[in-house]
Amino acid sequence: MHNTIAERLQTAYRALAEIQPNDRATAQLIAVSKTKPVNDIREAYLAGQRQFGENYVQELATKAQELTDLTQIRWHFIGPIQSNKTRDIAVYADVVHSVDRLKIAERLSAQRPVGKAALQVLLQVNISREDSKSGILPEDLLSLARQISSLPNIQLVGLMAIPAPAINGDNQQAFAAMKQLSTALQAEFPQADQLSMGMSDDWQQAVLFGATMIRLGSAIFGARS
Repeated sequence: MHNTIAERLQTAYRALAEIQPNDRATAQLIAVSKTKPVNDIREAYLAGQRQFGENYVQELATKAQELTDLTQIRWHFIGPIQSNKTRDIAVYADVVHSVDRLKIAERLSAQRPVGKAALQVLLQVNISREDSKSGILPEDLLSLARQISSLPNIQLVGLMAIPAPAINGDNQQAFAAMKQLSTALQAEFPQADQLSMGMSDDWQQAVLFGATMIRLGSAIFGARS
């Protein structure tokens, strides 16, 4: 398959429009550009894509600095966060999907440059309770949300999850649990209505369970070398 990035984007958006329930706004497609060159990002941007996801702090900072001429680009940081790496995230990201402890949120809040819009943050939930994964456990979610909601310069906008790889590709249980958590969070924080879940292999199922952001890498940019 030698489809161009523009063609793959078109295919993804068409599929998203077909599957999206009519009573909801279309989920945002985050093009995950980690390890991909800036030329690929430019190609996607020229094809109309504006939301891009990066997993590594140094890569985010480098690409953001190289692509300042793409004035409408929005950078989503979706990787695990070490506390000594928060400064570049606070400077270059528009949205952070992977906040899972108060210390990280406090550092992002303190390091967000003056004059920039509030950094939008999602709380990462370890919905499959995997020892190897980042994320807060479901039962600790509301407590962390309350602590974070009062911080300046950041805005709590929702939840993110990376469920364990499912047998037969079925993550229905995990996605249903995330939908419930999202509803519980919105009862207390109505503005926190974003739900980031679903990747190249399971995004259709995620959308049916209320995902408002899907993170597609290989489906847009092709396999990683």
